Amino acid sequence: MFQNPPQTQKDKGSAETFIGPSVKLEGNFSGEGDVVIEGVMTGNLATKGDIRVGQGASIEAEVRSKNALIAGKVKGNITIGGHLKLASSAIINGDIRTFSLAIDEGAVVNGKIIMGKEKPIKDALSSDMPVDKSKA
Repeated sequence: MFQNPPQTQKDKGSAETFIGPSVKLEGNFSGEGDVVIEGVMTGNLATKGDIRVGQGASIEAEVRSKNALIAGKVKGNITIGGHLKLASSAIINGDIRTFSLAIDEGAVVNGKIIMGKEKPIKDALSSDMPVDKSKA
């Protein structure tokens, strides 16, 4: 599925949402299409499409998507309904729940990994993003 870390120009053209390297995004993001993140994000991120996290990207969020390629840093739990690939530069601090997983040598995962086709994965992709009540 995913062979190499994302190339910014290629992914920028095919993604519905592109968060560039100079962008800092705070808050909840929910969408239907593919998302490429090269910048910094804090909050929650959910899409029914695919997510690509670039090597220089840093995310502090709960992440949910159909498939994902992560080459940057993620602090938060990750739920992927299909395939998750962690590139050699990926650093994950949080739990992973996915149907299938590929980890390149050098990637770091500090958290628990749950794999397989389970109902909670499908439910997570179809449910609404959790609301942060501390900001209400």
